[in-house]
Amino acid sequence: MLRELTIRNLAVIESVHLTFDRGFQVLTGETGAGKSIIIDALGLIAGGRASTDLVRYGHEKAEMEAMFDLDPDHPAWQALEGIGLGADRTEPLMIRREVTTAGKSTSRINGQLVNQTMLREIGEWLVNIHGQHEHQSLMRPEGHIGWLDLFGGETVAQASASYQATYERYTTIHRQLRELQDSSKQALQMQDLYRFQVEEITGAKLKPGEEEKLLEEKRKLANAEKLFSSVHDSYEVLATGKGLQALGKAMQKLQDIAALDPAILQPVLEQIQSAYYQVEDASFQLRDYRDQIEFNPARIDQIERRLDELSTLRRKYGDNVEEILAYVEKIRHELELIDNKDEHVAKLQVELERERKVLLDSAVTLSALRKQAAKELAEAIERELQELQMQRTRFAVRIEQMDDAGGPELEGRHIRLTPTGIDDVEFLISANPGEPLRSISRIASGGELSRIMLAMKTIFAKVDRIPVLVFDEVDTGVSGRAAQAIAEKLSRLSADCQVFSITHLPQVACMADEHYLIQKGVEDERTYTRVYRLDHEGRVLELARMLGGVEVTETTKRHAEEMISMAARQKSPA
Repeated sequence: MLRELTIRNLAVIESVHLTFDRGFQVLTGETGAGKSIIIDALGLIAGGRASTDLVRYGHEKAEMEAMFDLDPDHPAWQALEGIGLGADRTEPLMIRREVTTAGKSTSRINGQLVNQTMLREIGEWLVNIHGQHEHQSLMRPEGHIGWLDLFGGETVAQASASYQATYERYTTIHRQLRELQDSSKQALQMQDLYRFQVEEITGAKLKPGEEEKLLEEKRKLANAEKLFSSVHDSYEVLATGKGLQALGKAMQKLQDIAALDPAILQPVLEQIQSAYYQVEDASFQLRDYRDQIEFNPARIDQIERRLDELSTLRRKYGDNVEEILAYVEKIRHELELIDNKDEHVAKLQVELERERKVLLDSAVTLSALRKQAAKELAEAIERELQELQMQRTRFAVRIEQMDDAGGPELEGRHIRLTPTGIDDVEFLISANPGEPLRSISRIASGGELSRIMLAMKTIFAKVDRIPVLVFDEVDTGVSGRAAQAIAEKLSRLSADCQVFSITHLPQVACMADEHYLIQKGVEDERTYTRVYRLDHEGRVLELARMLGGVEVTETTKRHAEEMISMAARQKSPA
């Protein structure tokens, strides 16, 4: 659940800190008071797109922070681990977001910086916001298959994952086959060029690291005279100069007297001995190195020719020997495909046909599971709609296969295989007795769409485990008994998750477990929005305002008291 929400400098809100409990929360207030800004803040917390227009005028940034209490096994924790963020599952989940006037957005989860994509991945498991615009998802048949698969649960999810894995293999083989067939003419034209390139690169007998070794050898050969002269002089100084002789004489003198004062002289003697042997060893190494120095102009010419050859190959085939060797392996593979094209085409055709059969079987299995889920979903939605004063409404899920002349044959028809299967899914409704089932997009009114969406949210709340559901004026377009039914449905829905609703209907507001009033005012020529958590008296006054408009009378107050009392009795267990 959402435990706390803090908002600073967002639109007309300067500073608001709210604490929430479980159950059904309503937000009411006059039109334009800023109720939707609370929803906007939750949308930003959940990874929604930010706009600089949301930052309060005169401030550099808007800040939002939310604290969620989640069960240790909630999917959000696994999603966090999936993006590389560890977390203590016994602690609250903290999300903070800042939006600046410069257009920069910064997000943190438990203090760790995340990008907007990562925030959205987590937010999808935390908050589900339903506003009037979301009705459009019901109006788009292409989105209905996603709703159906979600309702189908783990069984449909596993079958869908199996189908998609097979579909990816099938499309990969199909693409390889098409590319091989389409490119055969061009490949034949490239065949001679590929052969020449393979022979040229192979004939060069390249070795990884060869160029670096050649450059090092060339550097030494080019400086052979300088090396010899300097090394020889150094050797002469060490081997025949006075330095080594002086160390030898000092060592002999100290050897004779070291025993007289061993505490002081013995360590000094050992240091001189060490220096003597090190200098002697260094002189031997210089002598050996000097004797190995090579004066070979012919070898330099040979290296130059080899480096030129390597440079030519690099210009043609790659920046270094490793890339050239990788390139020759690639064109060898291309040549092998060209030389054995017919064999490869035949092999891919066999693989494609085998994979198509597996894919079709997988699609048929998935379709059968969807049809069972569709029947259960229709029955569940009709039950929910009956409770929402749509008792005689019929709901159905149409599942059909699409024709495709080039597709596989199923029951005498050639059908289309898509990334989601063979099914074309659409929700149908008949709002009145005697009328046929038709597409929701053609016959449902705004009020009916609100109730259908609420029915679906009620069903899916038990499936998707999203802890916070937000309804932004879901009751728009309804009144009377239908409004009361929506209020009762929202209240019951809050038993499974935390429900927030912006409403203008007193029937909905009276059913709330907590009631928040949003008011807008002007102080010192600045507009401010305040949020108040109402006590009983405050609820009575707000409901009276909603009932009677501008003027609150004793009659509207008594009516409000009665509505609150009736709602409390209705929510109490029998």
